[in-house]
Amino acid sequence: MGSSPLVIVGRDGPIVTLTLNRPERHNSLVPELLTEMLFALEAVATDESVRAVILAAAGRSFSTGGDVRGFYEQGDNVAEYARETVGRLNEVIVAMLAVPQPIVAVVHGMVTGGSLGLVLGSDIVLVSPEASFTPWYNVVGFSPDGGWTAMLPAVIGRQRAADVLLTNATITAEQAVAWGMASEWVPVEDIRARAGEIAGVIAGMQPSSVRHTKVRLSCDLAEIVAGLEDERRHFVDQIVTVEARKGMARFLGE
Repeated sequence: MGSSPLVIVGRDGPIVTLTLNRPERHNSLVPELLTEMLFALEAVATDESVRAVILAAAGRSFSTGGDVRGFYEQGDNVAEYARETVGRLNEVIVAMLAVPQPIVAVVHGMVTGGSLGLVLGSDIVLVSPEASFTPWYNVVGFSPDGGWTAMLPAVIGRQRAADVLLTNATITAEQAVAWGMASEWVPVEDIRARAGEIAGVIAGMQPSSVRHTKVRLSCDLAEIVAGLEDERRHFVDQIVTVEARKGMARFLGE
């Protein structure tokens, strides 16, 4: 029997649901999961019968970002592993922005580190009451990735982004809606149904018109690509430092 997919692809008529499926590790991001996500997005992008996409997650958390233990256990190979992992995350974020179908994200539980990029790459974001967004970079000793510097300031403003990143503050679900990171606050028991309702409305619209609308709403993709690549370069430079090594060990209780 093969192992379970790290991204479950489901379909209900013209709506595809992608579900992060690493619940035992809080859907933390590893190259294998990101690769499956990228393949799924590439398949969606070329399938004109797909009209909308729902992004969800199994377990108690949406995603806790990069797997700190995964980085720590790389030892001397950590730079190459970081280059691959953050690079693949960047590819996923760009693919989410570029895919012609709108993406509705269902966010519950924790969102930390680079997994914020999966939220920022979505078009409509629903948050449950307990959803939260925390960077953790300055605690662990990493440099921000996942669009925390390349994309978030354009959404919530530079001063708010600076405050959150530099003090490791948590953005609550209520703040996420107020600051424009999320579209709606929805009770957890209703959030999946609400996502399906929104995706259904989109799927019922004229498809080419929807695609033109998404393109017109999109930011400068080349600028985002450059910003994400800059994040990756700084992430790799920082993760090989003694500070980062000690920070990871302390974070993991080693």
